[in-house]
Amino acid sequence: MSNRLAVFDCDGTLVDSQHSICTAMTRAFEGEKLAAPDRAAILSVVGLSLPLAIARLLPDAEEDYHLHLSEGYKRAFQHLRRENMVSEPLYPGMAALIRDLDADGWLLGVATGKSDRGLALCLEHHGIAAHFVTLQTADRHPSKPHPSMLLSAMADAGASPETTVMIGDTSYDIDMALAAGTRALGVGWGYHQPAELVAAGAHGVAMDSSELHRHIHGQ
Repeated sequence: MSNRLAVFDCDGTLVDSQHSICTAMTRAFEGEKLAAPDRAAILSVVGLSLPLAIARLLPDAEEDYHLHLSEGYKRAFQHLRRENMVSEPLYPGMAALIRDLDADGWLLGVATGKSDRGLALCLEHHGIAAHFVTLQTADRHPSKPHPSMLLSAMADAGASPETTVMIGDTSYDIDMALAAGTRALGVGWGYHQPAELVAAGAHGVAMDSSELHRHIHGQ
């Protein structure tokens, strides 16, 4: 019998990191004497792996330049962290939800466009790292919506698509879940609009952590 597995996206689902992401992206572009994308454009690509996100923001540039600008973003984010300026607060109710699911026998995972280091620092900062049995990041996988991260999470947890649910705030999360054959739940507090998640095929969209708890349990 397969284990029950709930896999969460991080940015826009567990934590609200938009200020830090937008600041780092703006600094990366300005460091290259480029006009920075507006906030809505930056938030629209959160969840994709960094080079692909930058390619969406700067489609006319070459792949090598996307990689170069990705390194600039990483340096900008690291500078924010050194200056204690990274802001990644947990969304209301998410810490309690994680604890409740863990206590109820669910195995928990994360699938994110963050790096291994960035994800570890975030989860440790909020004291929730110990609840997760599988952490999948952009360091080791193709970008969402490729199902690689979710397939690896299920393999780690001994779960099947029928017993797995993916929870995220973007259409990339929904597309990844459907590609992997799992349930797909959206959250309405992140960076894509609820209507986008429904259009992508989400099996439900929760507007707060209590509603998400019910959806995860199939209610």
